[in-house]
Amino acid sequence: MEYVLTNAQMRAADEYTIHTLGVPAAELMERAGRALADEAERLLDLRGKRIRERVLCVCGGGNNGGDGFVCARLLHARGVEADVVFFAEKTSAECRVAKEKFTAAGGRIYAETPLTGYAVVVDCLLGTGFHGTLSPAFVRAVHAINALGKAGAKVLSADIPSGVNGDNGRVESVAVLADETLCIGEKKAGVYLGDGIDYAGKTLRADIGISLPEPLETYAVLLTDKCVKALLPRRKRHSHKGTFGRAAIVAGSVEYTGAAYLATAACLRAGAGYTTLFAPADILPYYMLKAPEALLQPLCEGKRAVFSEERFSKLLAYDCIAYGMGMGVSEEVAKGAEYLLGAYTGKLLLDADGLNSLAAYKSEALKELFKRKTCDVLITPHVKEFSRLSGEDVASITEQGLFAPVKFAKEHGVHVLLKNAVSLLSDGERKYVNAAGNSGQAKGGSGDVLAGAIAGLCASGLSPFDGACVAAYVVGKAAELACEKIGEYSLTASDLIAYMGASFLTVSRG
Repeated sequence: MEYVLTNAQMRAADEYTIHTLGVPAAELMERAGRALADEAERLLDLRGKRIRERVLCVCGGGNNGGDGFVCARLLHARGVEADVVFFAEKTSAECRVAKEKFTAAGGRIYAETPLTGYAVVVDCLLGTGFHGTLSPAFVRAVHAINALGKAGAKVLSADIPSGVNGDNGRVESVAVLADETLCIGEKKAGVYLGDGIDYAGKTLRADIGISLPEPLETYAVLLTDKCVKALLPRRKRHSHKGTFGRAAIVAGSVEYTGAAYLATAACLRAGAGYTTLFAPADILPYYMLKAPEALLQPLCEGKRAVFSEERFSKLLAYDCIAYGMGMGVSEEVAKGAEYLLGAYTGKLLLDADGLNSLAAYKSEALKELFKRKTCDVLITPHVKEFSRLSGEDVASITEQGLFAPVKFAKEHGVHVLLKNAVSLLSDGERKYVNAAGNSGQAKGGSGDVLAGAIAGLCASGLSPFDGACVAAYVVGKAAELACEKIGEYSLTASDLIAYMGASFLTVSRG
């Protein structure tokens, strides 16, 4: 497992390793500096000119800066010309010792950042503990680092790019724009959330022997090929259509016909034995032979959803229902969601307009509806939809970082997949992070594909939480594979479906 930690969790791990396990802080700093030096050398080797080019470590006065002094000293000992620019408002004891060792070894320290002559810049200015606004001196340092990067130097950040909040990725003013970020010990929340993912570049991890003090289930898990492969259900050869379950896609309206098709097609790709599209009768002909493997059933008469217990009762026999995609926001859609919450006993995914309609027409009764539900519920809102549903503003949600979906999931007894550039999943206890994917998914229809993929996986046997984890990762990987061929500008939701098979293959090979 790979874990993603908050600032407080990382500090606790440091203290546990130092004070309980007895590993000296100076030794951990040496290991961190060595890891940075190794990566700086690798970046020099990639340029093919390491004999003629230099490394600059930009250090603050904390332990992050101390890591930079160790990095510079070790590079110097290996025959690499490495200098340090030092910005210190305060200096930690460990950083002071590392600085003295560097100067004793003949290292050079500057008070301002040179703007030329360096192939690699190592950003050790601030650590994960930073929050708020940078001082004027640090603003100048960040601008200088970014100028060197713009001029062609590779920028390597230690732990997190300076200026990025380690808990939620927020950038208040400016931050270092890194080519790579080497997280020391464990990966940090801020490199994935908010603005952080755009500043961190490629994210790496250096294991320097820091032990986690809490039970592992306390920490957020980063979804990876290996992690997702372990969740994928085994498909037995001795099987038939019924073995892999029945999924119902309840979607579409005359305004949003595409959502129903995309969700249905993705559900088929995700492995359900039977997939049935329930849509308003007037638009159902649009789907004839578009997805010939799917069954078609009228949800109601007309062009938009109208609730009828007689019609909706047909849904109750399905193993999984995905409800809401492209249905439009209406009281009728809210009535349908309310009925399913109280009558259905399978796995219910509420998405898009299913959630928006509940927020608009059932907000006062929402807590009671979830409390009295008879089914296993997964909700898949993006941040604005989650704001409408929870009553919290968007700024408050993003401020909570890894914990944003946890409280709602726990209070309402549901699973939450909070969609964003990097998605967060929680069942009220577990926390998972999905960083697979790219900006090509920031287009209409991507959420419909995800909903359909979850439905297919849940129908074939996965729990709603595991199905959400697998689908989020597989669809994200599909985006990455597609963009190797067509790029992020041109990616469409249909491309995600086309590459889902290749994504499943990639994951299953682990």
